[in-house]
Amino acid sequence: MNKAESAALELLFAERGWTATAEAEHADLVVINTCSVRITAENRAWGRIAHYAALKKRRPFALVVTGCMAERLKREMRERQPAIDYVVGTFQKQAFGLVLDAAASGKRLDEVEESPAYAFASSYYEPGGFRSFLPIMHGCENFCTYCIVPYVRGREVSRDPGTIIAELAELEDRGIREVTLLGQNVSSYRWKEEGAELDFPALLERVAGFLEKRAKGGIRWIRFLTSHPKDFDSRTMDLIASHPLFCRHVHLVAQHGSNRILAAMNRKYTREAYLSLVDELKARVPGVTVSSDILMGFPGETENDVEDTLDLMRRAAYVYSYTYHYNPRSGTPAATMPDQVPDAVKKERLARVIALQRELSRESMKALVGSEVEVLVEDVSKKRADELLGRTQQDMMVVFPGPSSRVGSFARVRLSGLRGNTFRAVEVP
Repeated sequence: MNKAESAALELLFAERGWTATAEAEHADLVVINTCSVRITAENRAWGRIAHYAALKKRRPFALVVTGCMAERLKREMRERQPAIDYVVGTFQKQAFGLVLDAAASGKRLDEVEESPAYAFASSYYEPGGFRSFLPIMHGCENFCTYCIVPYVRGREVSRDPGTIIAELAELEDRGIREVTLLGQNVSSYRWKEEGAELDFPALLERVAGFLEKRAKGGIRWIRFLTSHPKDFDSRTMDLIASHPLFCRHVHLVAQHGSNRILAAMNRKYTREAYLSLVDELKARVPGVTVSSDILMGFPGETENDVEDTLDLMRRAAYVYSYTYHYNPRSGTPAATMPDQVPDAVKKERLARVIALQRELSRESMKALVGSEVEVLVEDVSKKRADELLGRTQQDMMVVFPGPSSRVGSFARVRLSGLRGNTFRAVEVP
């Protein structure tokens, strides 16, 4: 979401005559877009802020901090670091234009007004790209006990489907080949129109119908992030299976494999329900891959809970997982729960999860060697200038020989082997 919102801010800057500089040290305005999901993200942001605070002692420029961390800490940020000129929270971004105008004129705004509700930008297009994020909803009402997101992003707000379709058309006209529909929980999308409710599967159907009827053939792939198991349903599965537009990959976040811990996290499902959902998805959508987030070291976690999680990972056969250990977030219920797990134990348990995921990823990839797949060429390989890096519908990376002119196009390749977590391949007619 931060990447999409950063792209929207860049468009706003351009509209007001600002241009990006190759070196941030030469900028007249520096904007740091922050994340609060994990404490490590906030620590990195404070380090970046300290860097620019030191630079401001040598020359003047405006320093703006925005994003979830700005929403969470607000005035406290400027008290901790006076070099910050503006703190623009999640619900203040509509006032960003005023901040830019003030910075351009050398004046200062005393306050940045807060809006009563989140407002989507008119466009999230990133100039020069061939892949794009397209936010369709914002906020979260799940209130998992470890998570800060509902407190910094607010209640769920769904985007007008008319503006979603209009932006799809604009993105296709600008040469975009792949779009990722984005939200803290896309499966919670709800829009009321003419007395009826448009939910996430209905939105997917409308998106597919629009692009098929338009028949321009520019946008070939649609992905979506992120899905919560509590409202990911068979209608969504059937749409993925029936429309070649939708990529055969679902990031279905489990977080843990123990029913006791899932209940303490307020995840609203059991391990049995989750695994049944994964089994149904794989049965309804041939060739689909599943990935997840796994959180270890939650308060009260025992060795039995760890074994339940490792077992769930094996049974779900994740193609990859984002793994991390629990860090208390101030203001969340889990931060004050008893039986906090020592850091050393958290890290040891996380290491076991990472080791297992490496095995699972390797097994998933080995099973595909020899098959032919389509890839979207994303870049030139960092290791060899005569090789290209592509991504499959199943969200796996592939390297194969080819010229840089192919970047941004589709190619059909035969997977010939593995190098680490990347396929080796050759292009086929």
